[in-house]
Amino acid sequence: MPLPDFIEMVPMTGPVMADVTVPGSKSITNRALILAALADGEVRLTGALWSEDTQIMVDALRLLGFEIAVAEDAAEACNRHLTVQGLGGRVPNAGTAESPLEIHVGNAGTAARFLGAFVCLAEGSVRLSGVDRMHVRPQGELFHSLRRMKYRIDSDNDLLPAVFHGTGPREMACSVSLQQSSQFASALLLSARAGTWIVDIVGDNADEAPYLNMTRELIEAFPHAGGEFAIEPDASSGSYFLGINCIHEGVEVAHWPLTGWQIDAQFPRFINLPREVTHNTDLGDSIMTAIVLAPLAEHPVSFPALHRLRVQECERVRALRTELTKCGARITEEGDTLHVEPSPELHGAEIDTYNDHRMTMCFAMLGLKVSGIRLRNPSCVKKTFPDFFQKLAAAPPAGLGAEIRDADGNTLSSEDLFAE
Repeated sequence: MPLPDFIEMVPMTGPVMADVTVPGSKSITNRALILAALADGEVRLTGALWSEDTQIMVDALRLLGFEIAVAEDAAEACNRHLTVQGLGGRVPNAGTAESPLEIHVGNAGTAARFLGAFVCLAEGSVRLSGVDRMHVRPQGELFHSLRRMKYRIDSDNDLLPAVFHGTGPREMACSVSLQQSSQFASALLLSARAGTWIVDIVGDNADEAPYLNMTRELIEAFPHAGGEFAIEPDASSGSYFLGINCIHEGVEVAHWPLTGWQIDAQFPRFINLPREVTHNTDLGDSIMTAIVLAPLAEHPVSFPALHRLRVQECERVRALRTELTKCGARITEEGDTLHVEPSPELHGAEIDTYNDHRMTMCFAMLGLKVSGIRLRNPSCVKKTFPDFFQKLAAAPPAGLGAEIRDADGNTLSSEDLFAE
């Protein structure tokens, strides 16, 4: 049975000894898929995340003419080993200007941005579209950069849906800003080798942007002539279990990533929250985990520079403030900063998850401490972590042994907790 539309978390009592595996990094998997398709030969990606966002990328590459074999990963149910037949920079399939090839990217920001640059290497036209939320997420900086290199992109408002008219590689230069998202610069860099593009990245933090540095280092380490590449576990996904360890000692995450590619691999440094944590240089997506834990801290915590959270899967700054306030947290929003005060009187509430996987997982974590946390649309975790609730409910040491109930108060079995 699929995961119900409404679930209630039951607080855990006492410590638990668990060593939980988490699926592969979404950010690395989708970058690696683009690089593998552009490689000069076969690339085997091991430990790749198999979730909605990465399946969208695999499906898109197949539509564009790439052969990708998928094999189970015995070590983690939501990983796969993906074998990609790289074509040396050639993108074989596209449509015509009158009838472009249609690719739907859902709400996958990495797929939308990375494919936007990638399909310009095709000889033909591709139309990218997504869900309604994807159609309001920024794209203009990428479109402007591609147009500077004389690629034609048809869009009424510099948003998706848009038609990209590929004309193959061309030795040209462009500049791109990091102000709205580093994904635009990453998209251009991933395809720059095959496209013979010169990409100039501008902005005060161009050398410090963590996800951009991930892209640069991944490109450097990747087997462009073919070979094997291992995807490390997703640190953002692991942050929820380290957060639970703050509530119930004894929870560990197996194989914590050590390359330094993922900014959220720094999360263990912030388990004991300092008085300020910034989204610019301290934490990436896991700053949401820290914000939801902040009401349990013994001192006030401020989270500045959250502007990019406003244009992701939902308006996350407002969503976090609204849902934490429902739970009795003392939280205020000032510009792009959230200020959180110690809130000893937290209580249960019905949480709107905004179809946002990270909102869901953050408040599920809180529900293992605070009684009465009820989550709507929990299945949205399929975006990056389909077996998240199964991990919570599984018996230790592979899981936490948590109890999760449906709307009628019935305890859900493991089979009921997979997000499809």
